[in-house]
Amino acid sequence: MRKNASPEFEEARLRALRAYDILDTLPEQAYDDIILLASEICATPIALMSLIDRERQWFKAKVGLAASETPRALAFCDHAIRRPGELLVVPDARRDQRFANNPLVTSTPNIRFYAGAPLVTSTGAALGTLCVIDREPKELSREQAGALRALSRQVMAQLELRRALRSLQRYANEREEYERRLLEYQRALEETNASLQEQSLSDCLTGLRNRTAFEDRLEEEFQRARRHGSQLSLALLDVDRFKRFNDRFGHLEGDAALREVARLLEENSRACDCVARYGGEEFAIVLPGTGAAGAHVLGERFRVAVEKGVWGKSPLTVSVGVATLDSLESGQALVQAADQALYRANAAGRNCVRR
Repeated sequence: MRKNASPEFEEARLRALRAYDILDTLPEQAYDDIILLASEICATPIALMSLIDRERQWFKAKVGLAASETPRALAFCDHAIRRPGELLVVPDARRDQRFANNPLVTSTPNIRFYAGAPLVTSTGAALGTLCVIDREPKELSREQAGALRALSRQVMAQLELRRALRSLQRYANEREEYERRLLEYQRALEETNASLQEQSLSDCLTGLRNRTAFEDRLEEEFQRARRHGSQLSLALLDVDRFKRFNDRFGHLEGDAALREVARLLEENSRACDCVARYGGEEFAIVLPGTGAAGAHVLGERFRVAVEKGVWGKSPLTVSVGVATLDSLESGQALVQAADQALYRANAAGRNCVRR
């Protein structure tokens, strides 16, 4: 550790320096302009913005010097930062025992005069200096010394502004990331809600619409038909003698049979139709834009599809009752009419369509 700098003080100073995240960054016009002013005001061929790292001094901005850094052990600025509140002035380095044998004095760049104003943070940590150097001995006037101190404060103002801007950018990036994640969460939540809603409207056994979804769709189509004067029909289907099938082959086979009936009905319905499991072995199909004749044709299509299905255990058939809105006053009245038609189909011997 350097003389006059305790380990605790030095580590705190280095932490402060790193907080500005400026070491080894590219040149920036603001700092280049300030050291150019320092060189002009103090009439020196060399001016530097020097930052003192653990083992080196690094130049963020420079005029009149090719090197980008030197060992800290040789740095005049290392002496300057030990007294943060003072301007270090060396009129003739050859006559100063601290620097007389320094390679920077005895050889290139042949430093004779040095003046360094520490770059001090609001907490008192000296990060480095704004310094001016000449190859000839000289003195600064009071005005030049005051200007050098003022320019060093401007360097710190630029550093603070730079850090604030970087903090704002980090905040903006973090906010953007937060908003991105929030949007992803909202999308996931919407998808989950949509999935839950879908599940709440689906029959868990067959995957068809359940009775709640059927009733909602029927009411929707009823209102549309009344509003636009369009036609609407309904088909109710009952799997014939399903209890006997269940008793003979068991509930697992019965469930499989219901799933196959559901598949056949969906496969033979139109895109506009709503196929639902009404309850037990009963199915309901809302038929928008369909009159009595069309409903009968579609009912027959459904019946034939089931009758010609591939059944592993025993053939299954369905009875179909169809009804058309006509003068009926509600969707529920349409259900009752289709149910009465289904009763007639069962009474007629099943595996048939009745209106």
